[in-house]
Amino acid sequence: MELLKNKIIEEGLVLSDQVLKVDSFLNHQVDPRLMREIGRTFASLFSESGITKIVTIESSGIAPAVMTGLDLDVPVIFARKRKSLTLQDDLYTEKVYSFTKKEESEVSVSRKLLSQGDRVLLIDDFLANGEAALAMARIVEQAGATVAGIGIVIEKAFQNGSGKLREHGYRVESLARIASLESGSVVFAD
Repeated sequence: MELLKNKIIEEGLVLSDQVLKVDSFLNHQVDPRLMREIGRTFASLFSESGITKIVTIESSGIAPAVMTGLDLDVPVIFARKRKSLTLQDDLYTEKVYSFTKKEESEVSVSRKLLSQGDRVLLIDDFLANGEAALAMARIVEQAGATVAGIGIVIEKAFQNGSGKLREHGYRVESLARIASLESGSVVFAD
């Protein structure tokens, strides 16, 4: 997706050979026009997959997930990282390790929101080692639902996440694949 790649080149900041900061348009501030195009692109990629729900993890996956849900006309569920007074019982729960934050957290989805017949599209902002996507997939599978695909905004192709997800049989579609962040610049794969 050229619009996304251009935004990464113009506004992304390479912090190390492993970390790309994109908080000016995806992780802290959101570019609505870009998110709209991301949603349209994911919707187009998965339009024939019979998607009934979208699942993401709060918070950076919410904007692209909502825009995709708008185009597919399906609800969007976001796995909560912290339990609230209104979300404590009857949950699907998984642990997930964050590559960027270097910490493990527990994510939860209400059992009322996922059903056995659901065909679920997982959406996430980044793919590094695949831990977040695998945790979301385990939640979907706990519900007896089917993971119909995984949409990733930015994939760090130099890490093993995509391969790990494909080994589990999941279809993965990444909008921007980064081959390298070495020497302080972004090199795209493909």
